[in-house]
Amino acid sequence: MSRKKKISLSEEELILALRNREKIAVEALYDMYSASLFGVISRIITEIPVAEDVLQETFVKIWNSFSGYSAEKGRLFTWMVNIARNLAIDKIRSKDFKNQAKNHELENNVTFVDEQRNTVYKPELLGIKELVATLKPEQKSILDLVYFKGYTHVEAADELGVPLGTIKTRLRMAIQQLRKHFN
Repeated sequence: MSRKKKISLSEEELILALRNREKIAVEALYDMYSASLFGVISRIITEIPVAEDVLQETFVKIWNSFSGYSAEKGRLFTWMVNIARNLAIDKIRSKDFKNQAKNHELENNVTFVDEQRNTVYKPELLGIKELVATLKPEQKSILDLVYFKGYTHVEAADELGVPLGTIKTRLRMAIQQLRKHFN
């Protein structure tokens, strides 16, 4: 069985191919970004089949809404990560997902926990783990709830038992601290 060679384009070539709606753009998107985008999604949605569905929705949305992408506003990868993250958060907030989660049996949950130990998301490869490790513990916990688990600020405040204003202040300070590493 021969293994197909992965397609890799420069960001400029990929953007041009997406703008021209070329077939190679879809293949390159998947080959180049599926693992990273799945990592983002699976941090928010721990059920692998649901996370895979959201990954597929992400690629469809990238393809269908690419005319809204602007290189002046940011990098392509950042734009795609935001789409993936937002779709994952929308999914876990949906009524259908919440009802489905309530109906899972205990043995299924044990399976999910076991599967999560083998997840493909590795923030250390992106350098994010080291950056987040520089934050204060109370900032890390809020960042994890809001950005990686999709909690609203109100839900994070309830979960941690702190006032909403404190959540917003700590989150803002954490983001400011992380920005120092990129400027």
